[in-house]
Amino acid sequence: MDKKNTAIGVLLLVAAMLAFYFSAKFSPPPPKPVIPSTPVTSPVATNAAPAAGPAHSPADTTLSAAQPASNAPAEYVTLGNDFVNVRFTTAGGAIDHVELKKHSATLDAHGKPSDARYTLNAPQAAPALSFGTLPGADKDARYELVSHTANTVVYRIVVDGKLEVTRRYELLGGTAGDPYQIRHETTFRNLTAQALPLPRTSLNLGTAAPLGPLDTGMYVNAGYYNDDGTEFIRRDELAGGGFFTSSPPLPFMDKIAPVTWAAVKNQFFAAILTPDEPGVGLRIERLKIDPLKPVEDRSAYAITGELLVDLKPIPASGSAKWSATYYVGPKEYSRLSATDHFKKNEDKVMNFAPFFFNKIFLSQYVGPGMIWLLAKVHSFIPNWGWAIVVMTILLKVVTLPFTLAASRSAKRMQKLMPLIQESREKYKDNPQKAQEAMMRIYKENKVNPLGGCIPILITMPLFIGFFAVLQGAAELRFAPFLWAVDLSAPDTVYSFGAVTLPLLGLTHLNINILPIIMGATMIYQMKLTPTAPNVDPAQATMMKFMPWMFALFCYNFASALALYSSINALFSIGQQMFINKMPEPQLAGAVGSDGLKNVTPKKKR
Repeated sequence: MDKKNTAIGVLLLVAAMLAFYFSAKFSPPPPKPVIPSTPVTSPVATNAAPAAGPAHSPADTTLSAAQPASNAPAEYVTLGNDFVNVRFTTAGGAIDHVELKKHSATLDAHGKPSDARYTLNAPQAAPALSFGTLPGADKDARYELVSHTANTVVYRIVVDGKLEVTRRYELLGGTAGDPYQIRHETTFRNLTAQALPLPRTSLNLGTAAPLGPLDTGMYVNAGYYNDDGTEFIRRDELAGGGFFTSSPPLPFMDKIAPVTWAAVKNQFFAAILTPDEPGVGLRIERLKIDPLKPVEDRSAYAITGELLVDLKPIPASGSAKWSATYYVGPKEYSRLSATDHFKKNEDKVMNFAPFFFNKIFLSQYVGPGMIWLLAKVHSFIPNWGWAIVVMTILLKVVTLPFTLAASRSAKRMQKLMPLIQESREKYKDNPQKAQEAMMRIYKENKVNPLGGCIPILITMPLFIGFFAVLQGAAELRFAPFLWAVDLSAPDTVYSFGAVTLPLLGLTHLNINILPIIMGATMIYQMKLTPTAPNVDPAQATMMKFMPWMFALFCYNFASALALYSSINALFSIGQQMFINKMPEPQLAGAVGSDGLKNVTPKKKR
């Protein structure tokens, strides 16, 4: 395979990663849409037997526009199982935070997972599932604790003597659901003798914070899913700025569309709210969680969101219910794709295809297939690092026929270049005849001009899909491999301290071994690759510096990604040595005096 085709393959991979990387850092935010006043969907109101309560005149059947915040301290109840501890609060009758028992918050001084558990929605904008715009029953209200058992808790509040709001939560598990799921039901009961209108309201999704100082924000986002697919908004899209132009930060962003489920997430964890009836939109906000950091430091910000819901008027002395399932836990595809507990494509939160091409193919087939195969390899090799090594080699072996086909085509093209140049020179004043001569050369020598590129385009989605899987698999968090204590972070062996290189996303100057190995192997591979004749000097210079650029931009990537790229490059070196020993292709002939004859001798009929 000549350097041109190698460069095409590497450029596609670099472009895919850098497009995602730089769009996360410099893309200006879209304009804030206007919230339409027309409802899209709402829960169904149900009649109930009249309840005892004060009667109100028709003119007195609306809730007060605002209610004073309660000064009473919040009280807490914790429900738990083997996987989570969920702390509920009387503030909003909602979820204060969720502690994940199977996931450590940090590594200790010895590089082992610490005893501190990772906690979602701490710090927070508001209690998760609290109402944002329901006067008297929102996050500032103090609900009454009605009851709680080992796996349920019930809160209640009465607003203006007109509306009773009862909120029930059940921690699922076993046959009832996934142990990270919480089943929620809010019942609105009209205490008046007239229909009671309710405003458009919202429910807080929770807060997703970056996982560490090296988290640049490309993984911290909020989004939703409906029949048209998924849309995720990165935290930094609300930060303003831009690469060529500057725009002010947005206080929030609204997405008005049917919402099957909505989520906030970081690299490895997600909070997913799946209502029984679709919501009408999503509000997204950027939240500063570290007051000690300057406002321009993007690592000081988390993201939060609210699911927008329209509520119909409640009939006189009637009631209405709003129900949903809330998942708070790791982004594990094997868990989220289990359709007995997740029935509305919640596995799409994995977002396997963050790149700019072939998104549907990667999301639906390549990404899930890659993570399934990686899990199978890990079941035989119980170390995620070695599983990645084996998986990378398997991919190279499977794609070897396409690589060899591309190399054979490239070698034939390289052999034909003198003939093509000769025909171009001979017919430089007649482009049409020069083109005919060139096509005849291709035909007689059975060469497809695109033959070196097509195999690369076939194999590239597999490698990009595997790359996307490795950057978001929760299983890799704190997984050790050789000297790397955490495959989800750079394999730093020494740090020189803090630096500021924002264009490269570097905040610390570290020595990371795997990216250095990756860069060295790519440079050696490029030297092994034969240079095509008559290569443009600018192109030759670009190919010469490409491995250096690639290693530089990947220097702070997770060690799982650097390991994958290093093994891929090492295998490619052996592959290139084999290709270089392949016999030279035999051409059919040379260009004749008219450019069309003597390409191959033809038999007379």
